[in-house]
Parts: sequence; C-alpha cells; structure tokens
Amino acid sequence: MKEELSRITENAGKEISQAKNPDELEKLRVKFIGRKGAITSVLRSIGNLPPEERPLAGELANKAKNEIAGLIDARKASLGSTAGKTGEIFDHTLPGKRPALGRRHPVTRAIEEIAECMMQLGFQWAEGPEIEDEFHNFVALNIPENHPARDPSDNFYIKDDVLLRSQTSTVQVRYMEKHKPPIRVFAPGKVFRPDTVDASHFYIFHQVEGLWVDKGITFSHLKSVLMMFGRMILGDNLKLRLRPSYFPFTEPSAEIDFSCFACNGEGCPTCGRKGWMEMGGCGMVDPNVLETLNIDPEEYTGFAFGIGIDRLVMAKYGINDIRLIFGNDVRFLRQF
Repeated sequence: MKEELSRITENAGKEISQAKNPDELEKLRVKFIGRKGAITSVLRSIGNLPPEERPLAGELANKAKNEIAGLIDARKASLGSTAGKTGEIFDHTLPGKRPALGRRHPVTRAIEEIAECMMQLGFQWAEGPEIEDEFHNFVALNIPENHPARDPSDNFYIKDDVLLRSQTSTVQVRYMEKHKPPIRVFAPGKVFRPDTVDASHFYIFHQVEGLWVDKGITFSHLKSVLMMFGRMILGDNLKLRLRPSYFPFTEPSAEIDFSCFACNGEGCPTCGRKGWMEMGGCGMVDPNVLETLNIDPEEYTGFAFGIGIDRLVMAKYGINDIRLIFGNDVRFLRQF
C-alpha cells in the first residue's frame, strides 16, 4: 500500500504542475482526493488489511491526501486570481467597473438638516426607545386612561401595558426624568399608529420633538423658535400660522401651519388650495407634566412641539404621496 500511495502522489504532483487553469485543478482534485478519487479508494480498502496494519495505513493515506491538497492549493496560488470557473486569468491592467454608489434617503437627509438647524438654535439631540410603556407614552404626558388616544385600535400594543410609541413626546418624559432644568433638547425618530394608508397617512412616520424648559420661557419663545426653524428648513419666505387647539400635555396648545412652499400661500393642489400646510402641534408644557417629573411649575415653564418630518420632506421636495417615501423604489430615491 505504501508503494501505491507513493505512486499516486508522484503522478498527482506531475499532473498538478501541468494544470493551466482552475478548472483543470478542480478535475485533478476530484480525480485524486475526491469522494471517488484514488486516495479515497485506498482509504476504503484499509478495512481489508489485518487490524494491526490499519492504523499505519490510515496515517499514510491521510498524509498523501494532505500532500496532494497542498500541491493543488500551491498551484492555484501560482496561477493567480481568476474570473471564476471560466478559466480566464484575471487581467489587472483592464479598466475596472465603477461601483454603483448609493444615496441617502430623503428622510435621512431631512433629519440631518433638522439636527444641524436645531443645534444652531441651541438644542441638543436626545433619543429614546421605540417600544414604550404606558407611563411614558400616556400617563406622564397627562393623557387620562379614558382618553381616545389610548384606545387599542389607535395604537400598536405588544402587551397590555407595552406598545410601539405613538409620539416622540415620550423622549421628553425620559429626558426630564434624568435631567433638571435648564433643558433644551430635540428628538427625531419613528413613531407608529395604525392609520389607514393613503397619500398622506402611513402606519410608520417620523417626527421631531422639541422641548425647552427653563425659567421665564413663554409662548413668544415657542413662536420664535418655530419661525426660525421653518425658515432655516424651507426658506426665508416661509410664514407661520398657529391655530388654537388642544393637547393633554400642553396648555395653551396650537396647531402648526407653514405657508405652502409651492404657491407661497396663494393656494395650489399641493396644499389643497388652502395656502397652508399642517405640520404638527405645539404648546406650553402642562404644569401637571412638570409636577409628575418632579419639576416645580411655579419656578419653571417650558414649551414643546412636534413636527412631522415626512411632511417636511414632502413639502421640500414636492412629493405628493407619503407612500413613495417608504416604497424603497430605487427609481424614486435616485431623484434626491
């Protein structure tokens, strides 16, 4: 058997050294050390030997197999890189193929722009979990148990008291739990509501939350920040309108409207002929929210606002259907 293994190894060495491409090497590998190769046949015949000779025979056969495998690897390396199993040798002098470069999603670009804007206005970036408990999503925000906003049909509940956050206002709660005034933060991120999907609604969307709590903060501060924020994002000609509204966690409260970027407030299909585009809500932080988070409302006041990032993106780029933002259609994304 020893002579037979030496003969196989010698023949393998000669044939491997003459191989011209990876395809030929693969055929030689199968011939000598494949499942039906010469070395494998020798290994299978070891069972016919006397028991005392089998260990040595097995050792010699495995040694020969490893030696042939090493010869194949060495020859493959000497042939250099190849273009696969076509047998073509790679020519490094040929011009390369330019890789396709990706682009940032318009929402990602908007978040980066918003972050730069808010930091210029003196706000810090804050983050919070997308899976929340009822305390941070409702209770601490002064939303009572019987409020429609807590209805299971209007939220994505995971368990009885755990849900996907329905607003980025949860971040302000978590931040005020750990920090004392002065507080000046913004929090962009995804929120989730089971809305009926149409051109202006989706069950996932993005918001940016702004919060400023300090001594002497008034509604005038809120209006000034919103005006500067809007003009930095959408242009110097933007106008701001605040309509009285109601939110459990702010008092007084208002809806935020920006003048339509497309028609400068004259009315067009983009704004539904209204001249204004609704962007979110705002107001002075309710004293009950401050008290719940151990902040003295007699000493500190503050404002909060939430603006839909997707709506800003639609306004800025003239997108008329929010579903396009989440469709991941490369033809659409390449436009930005």
